[in-house]
Amino acid sequence: MIIFYALAAAFGLGVLWLGASVRVVKQFERGVVFRFGRVQTGVRGPGLALLIPVADRLEKVNMQIITMPVPAQDGITRDNVTVRVDAVIYFNVADPVRVVVDVQDYVSAIGQVAQTSLRSIIGKSDLDDLLCNREGLNQGLELMIDSPAVGWGVHIDRVEIKDVVLPDSMKRSIARQAEAERERRARVITADGELQASEKLAQAAETMAAHPAALQLRLLETVVEVAAEKNSTLVLPFPVELLRFLERATPEASGSPDDEAAKLPTSAAASKSEMPKLDIPQIPDDASGLRVDTR
Repeated sequence: MIIFYALAAAFGLGVLWLGASVRVVKQFERGVVFRFGRVQTGVRGPGLALLIPVADRLEKVNMQIITMPVPAQDGITRDNVTVRVDAVIYFNVADPVRVVVDVQDYVSAIGQVAQTSLRSIIGKSDLDDLLCNREGLNQGLELMIDSPAVGWGVHIDRVEIKDVVLPDSMKRSIARQAEAERERRARVITADGELQASEKLAQAAETMAAHPAALQLRLLETVVEVAAEKNSTLVLPFPVELLRFLERATPEASGSPDDEAAKLPTSAAASKSEMPKLDIPQIPDDASGLRVDTR
């Protein structure tokens, strides 16, 4: 009976020893062993880890990538625009020993560094860079966070700026600027079209001047286009050559109206000078010899 109790006691002690000396390390974890408070250089991998009871203590470190959102930070850009920017960080543990020994809470430390670095990158950048050059700012922010994180045994995998919130007044200004830019482009395109059209019209005019038959063909084509639709328009083609002939012949056939008007006063004066003069009848001083007709 005593032997049975002794075996039972030995079995219980063995179970307690195994429970105190055996630890299970998962696949995504690494174990750092402290022996009497001194860290061991060897890192325990996934599986069973045997420890010395009372002497050893195992600290597990997660090696997975951690996603941390950075709270939105208010700042003033280099061109004096108030913005609100938030970001997200992807990082993981590169050296489990440094993470356990050198920093108390590496997750909180990375979060604080990310916030200060985000404010710093806002102050060094322009508004156009925040809106258009996100990749360059992400790389700069990653370098700023990774510089102290390397000493803690943490690797910064990626940093992304999520959103940039602008004031309402700045949004309206940007909208007006975009509208003005679109209007300017539209006017430039219209002007380019007019320039190209004028060049083509000049070339067409030179061709028609060199070949008069081309003008007649164009006239006939225009007549066909007008007559294609059902309308009451009557088109009478009139030769341009006839108009030019009449223009050349008109000054030769008769003088201008100004010349005719200039000639009128001269002819009137000549006719006036050619009229015969009438003599004034002589009345005698003594009117007694005159017979008065009383009928």
